[in-house]
Amino acid sequence: MTLDIRTAWLRTLAQLMLVLAVGLGIGLLIDRPWHALTVAALGVVAWQYWKLHGVLMRLTARQRPRPSAGGGAWNELDRLLLRGQSDMRARKRRLLTMLRAYRAAAAALPDAVVVIERNRQRVLWFNEAATPLLGLQHPQHIEASVVGVLQPLPMASWLAAGRNAEPMMDVPSPADPARRLSLRLIPYSDELWLLVARDVTKLMRLEQMRRDFVANVSHELRTPLTVIHGYLEMLDPQEQPEWAPMLAEMQRQSQRMTQLVEDLLTLSRLEARDTLPQEHVAMAPMLATLRREAEALSHGLHRISVHDSANIDLHGSTQELHSAFSNLVSNAVRYTPSGGEIAIDFAMEAGGGAVLSVRDSGYGIPEAHLPRITERFYRVSTSRSRESGGTGLGLAIAKHVLGLHGARLDVASQVGHGSTFSCHFGPERVYPRDPSDYPDTTP
Repeated sequence: MTLDIRTAWLRTLAQLMLVLAVGLGIGLLIDRPWHALTVAALGVVAWQYWKLHGVLMRLTARQRPRPSAGGGAWNELDRLLLRGQSDMRARKRRLLTMLRAYRAAAAALPDAVVVIERNRQRVLWFNEAATPLLGLQHPQHIEASVVGVLQPLPMASWLAAGRNAEPMMDVPSPADPARRLSLRLIPYSDELWLLVARDVTKLMRLEQMRRDFVANVSHELRTPLTVIHGYLEMLDPQEQPEWAPMLAEMQRQSQRMTQLVEDLLTLSRLEARDTLPQEHVAMAPMLATLRREAEALSHGLHRISVHDSANIDLHGSTQELHSAFSNLVSNAVRYTPSGGEIAIDFAMEAGGGAVLSVRDSGYGIPEAHLPRITERFYRVSTSRSRESGGTGLGLAIAKHVLGLHGARLDVASQVGHGSTFSCHFGPERVYPRDPSDYPDTTP
């Protein structure tokens, strides 16, 4: 208890005692002490209720008058309440100022921002950018269903995923199908979600221009490279022995350019597709083919093993999956020194999915390079890649093929101890294997 409150309380108590003492004195003078003391006590109670009524009226008034002068407990209570109200109003003004600033900042964003109630999936608020990007209009779309107002976007299944919802990177705008949007769902509380939509039309156009350019240039390069390669094969090094090293190098480089063009065309073709044919991918013949390719590329310089403990097949495109797996196997052979080991394993996973892993005992990849090794033309070691004849596109192709199959590529590596590339497929891609389909095939 502070000094002011203690002083006010003692002063009020002294006043009450004085009133009761005066009442008792008057009662003794008129020979009715208890009647006078009762009247005095009732007067004190009435006075207390009157002061309480005044405090309540001032609490409910919109404008608080200055507290009356005095040093009693009620005056001190009035001053404390006034100070508390003033502080609360000041905090409220600050909060309102901050809220207006935040809403103004959200309204000024070029991205559409929509606040969604989680349970009912209703629109609670949206900024100005949501009108041209998502077609939301104020006030008719406030409290409207998100699934209904953002048709034909697949909002129901997307919102059902909640915190696990993957961003929709390229979808048409409900307001203008020619405009492309990127949607992201941000659960920022247990009751509210934030939907952020960004206009990526220019980015998608630039990406499409890049794809078209790469595809067109690669296609146009095929014919001159074929001609050059054909003429080089016609030249006989035995006729001009001094030209033999140059011809061999020219043939090697032309073959490398041809492979680069083919990989570019493959990647462009994959990027232009959203889905792949759904076939029964027989994994036993696939593993046997991968073994033969690895042995042919190794020329007997590596120990190659294949283990198939899954006893299942996959749904997907046989051609594209073979391309992805073959790239991983060829990389393992190229970047593993002579005498090393390459192991190909196909196994079931705990959740009902499957994983195909390619493990080698090669040079390994420094940890700093792991996040970027699936980028096109990214090389950990330029000189080593050129010596091995790689194009720098194999992992990009593998990652894109796996993405079209709803799978993911994980990479684990340690310098000097080799690398492991794992292709993880979900349970929906697993197909029970029927041994009668290929009884004589063993990896």
